[in-house]
Amino acid sequence: MKKNGLRFASLVALLILLAAGGYLMKLRASPSSGLTRTFVSRGTFDRFMVNTARGDDDDDDNKATFQYMAKAKPGMDMEVDIHNYEPGATTGWHKHPGPVYITVTSGELTFYEVDDPTCSPKVYKAGQGFVDYGSGHIGFNKDPNNPASDVTVAITNVGGAFRVELPAPGPYCGF
Repeated sequence: MKKNGLRFASLVALLILLAAGGYLMKLRASPSSGLTRTFVSRGTFDRFMVNTARGDDDDDDNKATFQYMAKAKPGMDMEVDIHNYEPGATTGWHKHPGPVYITVTSGELTFYEVDDPTCSPKVYKAGQGFVDYGSGHIGFNKDPNNPASDVTVAITNVGGAFRVELPAPGPYCGF
């Protein structure tokens, strides 16, 4: 009987420690500021594999210009969002469980990768896009006078979250 009481007390202590740790991580998180997210859609895709090459290698005028490969195993969810950034807005430090295709639709956005020891800014203007592979980043609209926006297509496991908060500041950037 004493053994069961000790096990129960240990379990309760462990749960309290985990809850306190989660609370402290949330306090250290880097939430977005000045950013409005508009959910467009979310869809579930069954398992698939795509390997597409455009053009015919036998025709010199129509050589393959790009190749796209994608594989979902066992399946995936895809979410489309629009983000509107006020002047000075930030996404906060965060990461995604899968790749995110980001297209800047207006203004200019600056991103920093969490694992970049040089903390080098990557600047994208309207019409430019990039792929975030999920290691973690923060984005800013550094223009003090003009808003900016992007459209994102985020990929994750079926039913999974699309964003995980990271503590601030980043390990290499002091913000």
